[in-house]
Amino acid sequence: MIQNTISTWHQLFTNRNIAGLDELIADNAVFHSPIVHTPQVGKELTKMYLSAAFYVFYNDSFVYVRQVISGNHAVLEFEVTIDGIKVNGVDMITCDEEGKIIDFKVMVRPLKAVNLIHQKMMEMLQMRK
Repeated sequence: MIQNTISTWHQLFTNRNIAGLDELIADNAVFHSPIVHTPQVGKELTKMYLSAAFYVFYNDSFVYVRQVISGNHAVLEFEVTIDGIKVNGVDMITCDEEGKIIDFKVMVRPLKAVNLIHQKMMEMLQMRK
């Protein structure tokens, strides 16, 4: 089931299809940001963070370099260059039995990249409010 979810995720991300997130994310989803200490609980908050990420992370240099899928879990490693800084990270995704995302965790390295992502995400989230 998660293979279909991940395939859809790739399509939505590449096309920055924010509206498509409604069908992909469960109502009880939890988003774990590399920046915010506390988990962001609920579909709307998860969508808000992922929507902002669509614009902060996606550019011509973005590429998923590795994908590991097991059961209802997927880990997608990515690389992207933003403002001259090479960012390396992973999206850790868990789905329910219906293929809806119930947990989404993003981890980013190195520290310079974390600081840049923090700045860019805060700008994007402020614009969305």
